[in-house]
Parts: sequence; C-alpha cells; structure tokens
Amino acid sequence: MLDLIIIGAGPAGITASVYAARKRMEFLVISQDIGGQTAWSGDIENYTGYRFITGPELTARFEEHMREYGIKVNEGERARAVGKTGNSISVKTDKADYEARTVIIASGKRTRELNVPGEKEYKNKGLTYCATCDGPLFNGRDVAIIGAGNSALDAALQLINIASRVYVVNINRDFTGDPIMREKVVANNKVEVLSETKVTEILGEKTVNGIRIKRQQKEEVIPVKGVFVEIGLVPNSELAPSLEKNEIGEIRVDNYNRTSVPGIFAAGDVTDVPEKQIIIAAGEGSKAALAAFRYIAQNKF
Repeated sequence: MLDLIIIGAGPAGITASVYAARKRMEFLVISQDIGGQTAWSGDIENYTGYRFITGPELTARFEEHMREYGIKVNEGERARAVGKTGNSISVKTDKADYEARTVIIASGKRTRELNVPGEKEYKNKGLTYCATCDGPLFNGRDVAIIGAGNSALDAALQLINIASRVYVVNINRDFTGDPIMREKVVANNKVEVLSETKVTEILGEKTVNGIRIKRQQKEEVIPVKGVFVEIGLVPNSELAPSLEKNEIGEIRVDNYNRTSVPGIFAAGDVTDVPEKQIIIAAGEGSKAALAAFRYIAQNKF
C-alpha cells in the first residue's frame, strides 16, 4: 500500500512528485512519457526563470530535478482505470495493479483529431500532431497547419524556419492564440493564412501530397507534403469514470485539487482549472501533492 500514486509526468505530475519526495511520502509515478505537452512545445518565453527555453530543454530540466530526488517513474506504462473501495484507491495499468491511500491524476490532454477522410490513412505518413517532433522531416517542403490557437501558432513559428511555404488553415475568421505569436506568424512572408476555411480531406498516394479545402462554398486542393493537425486537445480523463467532470470531460477540482471522490486529487490540463499553461500546471501539481499529504495526515488508515 503506497501513500500516493501520481498518474502522468508532465509539468503537474513532475512537480507533484518533487513535493511528494520532499515530504518523504512513499509513492510511484506512472506515465507513458516524461514531459507531456511540454516536450512537444517549441519556444517557451513565459516560464518564470527562463527568458527563453525550448520545450525539450525544459523537459530535460524537469527530468534532472526528478533524478536529484531519486524519484521512481514507471515510464511507458499507461493507467487505464482508477477506483476507490473503502480507504484504498486502486490503479489498473496495462502492466499491473496498484493500491494507494491517495492518487493524483495529472494525465493531461491528447490531440484532437480532424475526423476527415484520409486522416487515419496518412497518419505518420505526412500527417502529424506534433511540429516539435516531426517538423524537421519537412525541410524545404510546403506544409499546412490546421488550427487557430496557440498550438497552431507555435507550430507555424517552428515550421517557418524549416518549410518552404506554410499554409495556416483556420476554420474561423480570426486566430484565438496570443497576439504576439499571431503578429509574428502573419508578418512572415512564408506564411499564407486561409481563414474561414475547412479541411474536408487529406490527399495522398503513399504519403501526403495535398489537402482538399472548402471556403466560400468552393472546393480546391492545396498541394502540400506535410499536414500538422493543431485543433485543440481532449482531456485524458476516461480512466476515472466515477469522478465529476465538466461538459468537455475535464475533471472538476476545488482549490485544494480535490475531486468528487475523497483521496483522489487531480492537477494540470486534465482538470477544469482555467488557462492551460506549463507554469499553472506545475503550480497545481505542487498544491495537489501538499493536499494529498494533508489528507493522509488527517485520516486513519
């Protein structure tokens, strides 16, 4: 019986693990990877203490901090179900079953899919959901980015330095991302913005060679060799069906990161806390770990 299981090793889970280690809790971190969405990010200019750092670099700093405390991470393991019986909380993964007095769900979010013809056929064959991971593969080629928020703008800023031409396809009239990022993207002569435009199909043979779009009731084909889908994220909250969630599936938490089930806490982008930012997720992770420690101290087991 562990004191705590932390599900996820993004900014929230990593910070929670550091605080749990400092409290001398007996705990385990379970995660498919280390860094979460931070590892996908390009240039980060708003994380306190770093005027500029890339996502992979910040992930490396997080990992170094964990190693300093000797924190055990079951990397490559996926949590599938969280439930509570009596005072024990069970966590089932694709590899084992665990029990703990408390659990922090910091499982983050995953990319939302377009759900158009050709998407599944050309996934990883020219279509990708991570500019940081796959951008360098498209050096000197024309690419399309689909989306309007910060993730789409971040992808555009990365690909400007790699691709020959960058089409940014926005189903709405305006971008929803940060004004500074928007200005940088729009001002670049490599970028062509297609507003009020819908992607209806991903085209290709063995790999992607274009997208079919619809705008002003007319269809046309844009020839590109790469497609980057950046249309938002879906919370990884299905593993805890008993918890109260909002209309988009985010886990509801209070100021102490408590969920609707005592002993189960949540932190980061998987929750309904407003503003999905790395620094906010990290702060929420620290709060969740302190709340879990307090819960154990105040209850009999």
